[in-house]
Amino acid sequence: MHPEICQIGPFTIYSYGLMLALAFSVAAYLAGRQAKRQNINPDSIFNLAFIILVSGIIGARIFYILENLTYYLKHPWEMLMLQHGGLSWFGGLGLALICGIIYLRKRELAVYKTLDLLAPFVALAQGIGRIGCLLNGCCYGKVSKFGLYFAVHQAVLIPTQLYSSLALVAVFISLRFLQDRPHQDGQIFFLYLFLYSLQRFCIEFWRADNPVIFLGLTLFQLISAAVFLFSLFKLISLKESQK
Repeated sequence: MHPEICQIGPFTIYSYGLMLALAFSVAAYLAGRQAKRQNINPDSIFNLAFIILVSGIIGARIFYILENLTYYLKHPWEMLMLQHGGLSWFGGLGLALICGIIYLRKRELAVYKTLDLLAPFVALAQGIGRIGCLLNGCCYGKVSKFGLYFAVHQAVLIPTQLYSSLALVAVFISLRFLQDRPHQDGQIFFLYLFLYSLQRFCIEFWRADNPVIFLGLTLFQLISAAVFLFSLFKLISLKESQK
């Protein structure tokens, strides 16, 4: 693939970082436009998106380092090398949610309503970010003659990054369709968790970078299953509350 886009003097532009920046820019812009339609201050949404970005990257990096602690204890300088990849989404989700909710409460904004506003664009940002994974060669799939050649791995692999990206774009389209229709506060956000965890659970069967740890499942499949059940419970609870 293409981990490095180009060099400008002493500076190197990495595909992974470039796609993260693009993902944030597109998602923040579209979320700001949606905020205007809902009579919510776009500046508050942009500030929230920035908080989510920074805290999400920190949380995702910490989780990834803990997953691969033996390696990072031997190569501590690599902890700061984000251009090499190495972000675990569920770690980012946890810290971003904590920091985001703290911000929303301080600004006295409705938590579920705001999370509903952001959820589709978070899915879109993830879809764009996965292209960065594809170019970087991380989050790779298993060997397959029907895959793509990854020079960094010197093998033809299942392009799980591309499949995940397409699935997340489909999640974005589905959530945007529902977002402009009557729904309960929290429904879009929990549906996002439901759909994301489902697609992640399935994609993990094709990935080769995460070891099986229990009952033939990876750590992220176990986490996905827990998030899936939690979000399903919340969606059912919201449905029941309408009766």
